[in-house]
Parts: sequence; structure tokens; C-alpha cells
Amino acid sequence: MKIAILGTRGIPNNYGGFEQFAECVSVSLVEKGHQVTVYNPHFHYYQSDTYKGVMIRKIYSPEKSIGASANFIYDYLCLKDALKFDFDVILECGYHSNAPSYFLMGERKSPVLITNMDGLEWKRSKWNRITRWLIKKLEKLAVKKSHYLVSDNIGIQQYYKDEFGVDSYCIAYGATPVESFDEQYIKAYGITPGHYFMLIARLEPENNIEPILDGYLMSDSKLPFLVIGNSDTQYGVYLKNKYANKNINFVGGLYKKEVLDSLRYYAGAYFHGHSVGGTNPSLLEAMASKALIVAHDNVFNKAILKENALFFSSYQDVADIIHQIEELKDGQNFKNNNYLLIKDEYSWEKITSMYENLFESVLKKDMSQK
Repeated sequence: MKIAILGTRGIPNNYGGFEQFAECVSVSLVEKGHQVTVYNPHFHYYQSDTYKGVMIRKIYSPEKSIGASANFIYDYLCLKDALKFDFDVILECGYHSNAPSYFLMGERKSPVLITNMDGLEWKRSKWNRITRWLIKKLEKLAVKKSHYLVSDNIGIQQYYKDEFGVDSYCIAYGATPVESFDEQYIKAYGITPGHYFMLIARLEPENNIEPILDGYLMSDSKLPFLVIGNSDTQYGVYLKNKYANKNINFVGGLYKKEVLDSLRYYAGAYFHGHSVGGTNPSLLEAMASKALIVAHDNVFNKAILKENALFFSSYQDVADIIHQIEELKDGQNFKNNNYLLIKDEYSWEKITSMYENLFESVLKKDMSQK
């Protein structure tokens, strides 16, 4: 098959979840014998035309001059370029800035256009009312114009069934089981194994940073709390001011995976507050790092973790959980079960095979209808 992956900031990944997905899946598909092209913005640091057998198409993006709105232009130019070639499948990662370009497809049935719909973007509290309205419209447009949809979580799959009456293929993200950890990585933060709490997240309200930290303070725990994520934003500055001098360390952005893996593994508990949907890559990475996870109680997180975590809905829950952690008897079982879930259900090998099967099945279906 000839496959194009669009809608990311390119590979090799130096940005986020969709980029990690594009890198892992594209390389694995090439190893399976398929021809794969990933679209990169022209300013991506990696300037070669191939990466581990994956072909790279570099497309102009004015992001450096006009900011995030450039994604609409970039995504349009990517799809316009992709339609010049004989791809069997175009996989779009997300719909936020992609959907307006879908009119380029017209009534075409080939290539097959598949959209991974990601999370419920319009629910993010950082957006104002007008932006949320626009994102909802873009979501509806992507649902209408895509040939097929992918949901990364059964909660998202059910949402599209309820909201639009459409079916989608449920394929999660993947992660790589971590086999070794190093205490040396955590010493730089003045902490010792098992004697600190942490979270890794974009510092945004819907990630429940405040309920977690309020609950931590309410517990009167003497253990330090590490907050990892860019804190130079308006909300990040607000959080730093609110929790100044309270044994809470705002580390800022940290992107070295081996350091993050060890921090998660040695933490007394890893808090995951994401609540706006989907299978969050950082949650899978925590599971792959054998962390003891305390997660926000919602259908998305529970679909992944099942019963292998402690769940909170309020700051009072967080305080109560911190009081219970030292005497928790199931902690090691939680860690082991989550690690096995990564190996059995969320390995990149399995996720790639699911996409390969999806592509082959929809192509066969389309051939039979011609």
C-alpha cells in the first residue's frame, strides 16, 4: 500500500503525541513492506528526504511568522500536494485545522481519506466561546467529509456514535515498555525514590492541576511534589504564584524520555488529571514506566486503566488518596497489570497492525463497491 500521514508537525518527533504516533507507525509500516510518506513543515529540524525508510515531504508553513493560524494554511497545502500522487490511503491526524481543506477531495473516493479525530478539542477551557463554536463546526465537517473515522478510545467512539450517529474504528495510541531506570536522573531534583509525587501535563485547567495540588496541600504531606510542563503560559504563571513556597516544584518543560521514565517509576504516585477525552500518550507512558497512577475519574481514563489505578474527582479525593498510599496493598499489582496492558494491548507493533488491517479492509471494501 501507498500511505500518506498528514496533520502532524513532522518526524522524527520533537513535539508531541501525534508526532510520536506518526514516527512509530510509519516506520513499522515500512518494515512491513508498505510505502509511507509523512508530511513535515519546511522548518522541521530534520531535513533529509527519508527517515528509516519513510519518505518525507517538506511543505511550507508560515507558523514562524503568523503563529498557530498557519496550521490551516499548512494542512491545506499538505492535502493539496498529497492529491497529486497515487496514494491509496491518506491518514489525517486530528481535524482541528485539517477539516477546511477537505473540500479539495470533492466527490473523490480515492485516495481513501481517514481522520483520527483525537480528543474533544472543543471542550478545552482555554478556548473562548467563539473558538469552541468554530471547533465544533470543524468537527462536524471532518465527520461529514472523511471516508472513515478513527477514535482512539471507546469513550470517544461512543461520543461520535451518540453525537453524529456514525461509526468509527477504535484504535488507541501506543507506547514502548520501559525496561530499565536510573536513580541518577532523579537526584538533580533533590528527591529520593518513593518519597515524592509528580504530574506531567500541559498546564491547562481541564487537566485538573488545581484539584490535584489543592488536595496535596490539604493532605499535609511532607513529600515534595514535582509539576512538569511549560509554566511560562498565563495559566502556568498563575499556578506558580498560587502555589509558591509550598513544597511544590514547577520544573517546566522536560523532554528527555529516559529522565521522565525514571521520574515516573520512582515516584510515590503519578497524578494524571486529563479529562477532555481520548487515550492520552502521557498516561500510556506512565503505565509503561510502571508508575503508581492516580487518575481523574472519567470514562476515557477508566477505559485504559480499568481497575489498575486510584481515581479522584475532587481535591478531597486527592487528599484521601495521599493518606492511603503508604498502606496501599494493591499498588504493585496495579503497576504490573498496567505494564502488561502496554505489552499486550498498546504496543506499537499491535497498534501498527491494527492500522494496517484497517487500511487493507477499507481498500477491499471500496474495491468491492466499484
